[in-house]
Amino acid sequence: MSKTMKVAIMNTVGKLDFEQKPLPQVKDDDVLIKLDYVGICGSDMHLFENGFIGEKHVTEPIVLGHEPGGVVEAVGKNVTDLKPGDRVAVEPGIPCYTCDYCKSGRYNLCPKVYFYASLPVLEGCFAEYISHPANLCFKLPDNVSTMEGALMEPLAVGMHAALQSGAQVGASAVILGAGAIGLLTMLSLKSMGVHNITVVDLVENRLEKAKQLGCTHTVNASEGNAIDAVMSLTNGEGADYVFETAGAEATILQTAKMVKRGGTIVLVGYTSSGKAEMHVNNIIDNEITIKTVFRYRNIYPKAIEAVSKGIIPLKDIVSDIFEFDRIQEGMEKSIQQKDKVTKCVIRIR
Repeated sequence: MSKTMKVAIMNTVGKLDFEQKPLPQVKDDDVLIKLDYVGICGSDMHLFENGFIGEKHVTEPIVLGHEPGGVVEAVGKNVTDLKPGDRVAVEPGIPCYTCDYCKSGRYNLCPKVYFYASLPVLEGCFAEYISHPANLCFKLPDNVSTMEGALMEPLAVGMHAALQSGAQVGASAVILGAGAIGLLTMLSLKSMGVHNITVVDLVENRLEKAKQLGCTHTVNASEGNAIDAVMSLTNGEGADYVFETAGAEATILQTAKMVKRGGTIVLVGYTSSGKAEMHVNNIIDNEITIKTVFRYRNIYPKAIEAVSKGIIPLKDIVSDIFEFDRIQEGMEKSIQQKDKVTKCVIRIR
């Protein structure tokens, strides 16, 4: 096996360069993974296009990517649950396991978490190999591909959003944004028995994808007042649950006008500025609950099982697959052609 690997590194905002780097060292509790697929996330696109997310700015070369799936190549001496040749999904955040958040099971809130391509962490997964703790690598069933393994990461976000909401069987939901996270939130809600789901977006092909995946209604916000359309579809009451997954200031402002009295708003998407306005008086007068989502916790086994059993058709969200050598093109298309792309995946191997 070669002692070096190819890495796509962003030395300059908006441009990815290929470099040869040493293979990562495999610690005693880690496994070396030869990556097959890595998904392009919205945060990757923000950093690639703008060089910042909120108050966090790129100031050094960074390797993007945090949605990996691949095959175990080698294992550390303490690893017994995995072996070379096992196909795995990789949970990309490494918590400290010692803080109160970790000890209480809320390890996604660990202030010391090491999360790939999330500033200030400069290491990412757009590379041929990664070394990762074995306990955060989940063996895939025979009927789940390594591409689906890579997509477990965004599915975990959507599933965590659905679980955080407390949504009940038979409830109604509105999802603002039909990108990958919006679609995966929709599929997660459907798996929980929520079938009256309206998806709102500006892009028709994304709404068509939402229809294909089984939403009840779609609203094209470019063609009229989205709030009026949602209220009409909910008999003037609004939805029990409103999920904002677009990360847009305009849609965050709309949430309080779309939710039912006593309902719940779930904020999932980041805004590029880190700020947004909300109709606070509406929220107070109607006793609206606001919940937020930061990544996920204790989700991967559930997500893998749901995909393996055919409950969530995960691979159907993928619109584009680019070979590793064409990663620059894949990033640019994901950003510039949102009318055509729902989810882009990079095939590393």
